[in-house]
Amino acid sequence: MNAENYTYELPEERIARYPLPERDSSKLLIYRNNEIGESVFRNIGQYLPSNATLVFNDTKVIRARLRFQKETGALIEVFCLEPIEPVDVALAFAQHNSTTWKCIVGNSKRWKSGDLTAEINATNGSTTLHVTRLKQEDQTNEIRFSWDNERLSFADIIESLGEIPIPPYLNRKTEEIDKERYQTVYSEHKGSVAAPTAGLHFTDKILSDLKNDGHKMLKVTLHVGAGTFKPMKTDEVEEHVMHTEHIVVTRDVITNLRDKREPIVAVGTTSVRTLESLYWLGVKLLEKQSIEGGLLQWEAYKLPQSYTLHDSMQALLQYLDDNQTDLLHNQTQIMIVPGYQLRVVDAIITNFHQPHSTLLLLVAAVVGDDWHKIYDYALQHDFRFLSYGDSSILYKKI
Repeated sequence: MNAENYTYELPEERIARYPLPERDSSKLLIYRNNEIGESVFRNIGQYLPSNATLVFNDTKVIRARLRFQKETGALIEVFCLEPIEPVDVALAFAQHNSTTWKCIVGNSKRWKSGDLTAEINATNGSTTLHVTRLKQEDQTNEIRFSWDNERLSFADIIESLGEIPIPPYLNRKTEEIDKERYQTVYSEHKGSVAAPTAGLHFTDKILSDLKNDGHKMLKVTLHVGAGTFKPMKTDEVEEHVMHTEHIVVTRDVITNLRDKREPIVAVGTTSVRTLESLYWLGVKLLEKQSIEGGLLQWEAYKLPQSYTLHDSMQALLQYLDDNQTDLLHNQTQIMIVPGYQLRVVDAIITNFHQPHSTLLLLVAAVVGDDWHKIYDYALQHDFRFLSYGDSSILYKKI
């Protein structure tokens, strides 16, 4: 599969560098039955199937970008990617003396030795943060953060010191507006370094109206990694290495999927990846395979394709019973490309994505070659692109 077949010309002026004043005033493209229309996002309820089940990713963006100044005057940026010790995101944020993370270090050559330090003045108290580089690899570093005030958690530390890491393609620094607008109104579980941007259009009123109209709402958690911005740099799609992301799903969600009756609308590509990964994790269990290592990039294409969603979800429920838990913690590296058959999702609400990206490949998997027609329409009708851009609801091609 040639990666060059999944690109298009995106003029700089079509990238939305700031959000609109009102979340729900963005434009909405509707693709259904091979036809394209448009509306305003606040009317999204008119374009959903009756009694649909909407699935949201309730991850919350952390203030992952930390800046330090050495005594020499050199400015060093430490960008937190994912925890190493403890590996669980919630536990890492709850630490009260130290935690180790995988990070990207900006201006790394100027940090030759010694610790970076910063004075922290948080609501719960003050401390000096020490940042130690334990290991340096090609693109990432193993970094230990330590401090000596037991009243402060790591969540308090980065809330005080860090910045919201807006996408690099916005070509600007984080501003005050981003602190609120680069989070969904339903964000809950801290752990992402990028927002699930399809959800940025929803308001509390829209969510309330949808619920009153009989739609069911489920939440999953997938902590979005920096790899979501990584363009494909290989000629062949198969050569691209997909990033791994951590997922947390409740027993209630899995039970609802097992008993699925209504169409499922995934809010965002991260919700799609989570839901489809759940199916294949269940298949692995049915095949007597371990799921401790999560779902690998191409594993879904090699597993048996005949199991029902009901059987797959029942296997996951049995796994929860066997492990005496109501939460499934796992990880996925799934790469959804054209030719992939959606097992769970019937439609997706999503923004317009970068050329030459894995997210565009996922869109092409949902709508087939009509992705060209959809993106041409958006470009010709003044739609705004990328994270702060406009939205679409795309029904899978039958």
